Amino acid sequence: MRTYMEEYKYWLESDVVDETTKEELRMIADNEEEIKGRFSKTLSFGTAGLRGVMKAGTNAMNLYVVRHATQGFANLIIEEGGQLGGSSSKGHGVVIAHDSRNNSNYFAQEAASVLAANGIGVYIFDELRPTPELSFAVREFEAIAGINITASHNPKEYNGYKAYWADGAQLSPNNADRVVTEINKADIFEDVKLMPFADAVKEGKIVILGSETDEKYISQVMKQSIGDRYIKEVGKDLKIVYTPFHGAGYKFVPDILGRLGYEKIINVQEQMIPDGEFTTLKSPNPENIEGFELAIEYAKREDADLIIGTDPDSDRCGVVVRDEKGNYIALSGNQIACLMIDYIITVRNENGTMPNNPCVCRSIVSTVMADKICDYNSIKMFKVLTGFKFIGEKMNEIEESGEYNLIFAFEESIGFLAGTYARDKDAVLASMLISEIGCYYRSKGMSLYEGLQSLYRKYGYYIEDTQSKVFEGYDAQEKMSKIMAEIRSNPIKVIGLKVEELTDYMDNIPGFTKSNVLFYTLSDGCAVAVRPSGTEPKIKTYVMASGDTSEEAIKRKDLIRLAIDGILGKQYT
Repeated sequence: MRTYMEEYKYWLESDVVDETTKEELRMIADNEEEIKGRFSKTLSFGTAGLRGVMKAGTNAMNLYVVRHATQGFANLIIEEGGQLGGSSSKGHGVVIAHDSRNNSNYFAQEAASVLAANGIGVYIFDELRPTPELSFAVREFEAIAGINITASHNPKEYNGYKAYWADGAQLSPNNADRVVTEINKADIFEDVKLMPFADAVKEGKIVILGSETDEKYISQVMKQSIGDRYIKEVGKDLKIVYTPFHGAGYKFVPDILGRLGYEKIINVQEQMIPDGEFTTLKSPNPENIEGFELAIEYAKREDADLIIGTDPDSDRCGVVVRDEKGNYIALSGNQIACLMIDYIITVRNENGTMPNNPCVCRSIVSTVMADKICDYNSIKMFKVLTGFKFIGEKMNEIEESGEYNLIFAFEESIGFLAGTYARDKDAVLASMLISEIGCYYRSKGMSLYEGLQSLYRKYGYYIEDTQSKVFEGYDAQEKMSKIMAEIRSNPIKVIGLKVEELTDYMDNIPGFTKSNVLFYTLSDGCAVAVRPSGTEPKIKTYVMASGDTSEEAIKRKDLIRLAIDGILGKQYT
């Protein structure tokens, strides 16, 4: 095991490392703290793959870390018998996609080259594609695995590497651990097999995918449309402003909406251009209202009813609507999900397309209002750990048992899926559904905002508040681990309201993999969850409050938020 200084020198002296990278490393020769941060550990590979700032070093995203991770992944694939028969054989081959970020296409091709050098057939898309299409394609081609080069909604300095298995879902914790073992066994330079990308294409080891796969994916998305009568009635009049946040949704969302009959789709032209610098955005995260600044200008100018934004890899969908005062406000992921669940249940019942034994699936930190909607309509609700990979696993279980039929799945961080064509959240689908819901309420003389208020009156008032504490520095993970350990060692009895039950998902909870999540059930139907992010250096706190009135729910939310921030604030300082 090399020390961080030895690893630094190893990179500088290696014939494999390019001169530009070596020059970057020479620039930090007098900064031991920076060298330690870059080389004292490797970038963590988990169930969400890799994610980090793009720069040289073992603890960052760069060409050599991508190659190293891919060699580890290749070793797992070979162990599972996936290296033979070429990319067209069932259970063989890997599908690779990428988003609009800087270096994404480059990293994708390098990953493909490593796989090809290991005798593993590869399908790779000819340009950026939505993450859910990658999940769909893994299943469509009956591949053994998939790779997507993306950092989702992170800032422009980041990139990442998502690894998928044959079911189309991200790697299970067990398989992720096996990849880590293989990465740790392989030297980052000497043990990585390489061949030129162009040679692998010429030899048929890498197959380039084009629009034919897109059409299959689009067809599956459009099959989830259930509101044709409402689109025909008012779709031509609904004004929708759309922005892909310079990312992968720029083709598919306008295309599908156009095919369905919407005539007033207003694209934010400046943001329809794929751009890894995210030049016109304050944030590439459609959870944040500041990312919609330009889109809101468009909406005001056009008097639009609805704004839709998809993140750079088009798996998360944000929605902005006009409130009762005419102001444009962002809906939360929980609010969007509740609108979708109620709509799907209502219209499927109207159409006679509700399957037998329908069910919905959500993450444990998502709104309890979804449970209320499902209970009211006699729909089964399944709950899983945070991360869509766990929803994917539950989807597999549901299909295998044959007992239920999934009609919708979501997590509060604006991730939604209807149908079973993929095992990851889909912003292309979500854009289609939220547009339909806009038509549904418009046909009743209501806005989307008014529709949401009608759900509160029907099911009760629920309000959620998710906030994050971001940690700086290379020791961010250590800081977060220390705080979580401290909270566990000093059980909390009151968080604004009495703690009635604590569920620690690091314990052996039946049906759940161990996970670093603390869930506090409070009195009056409220709750708090605390968990470190699996992809970013932050601890997230989720406050869930309810009440008989909006005012009561807000009051409880504020009380709980103040309390949990105060409790954790002592640990942060």
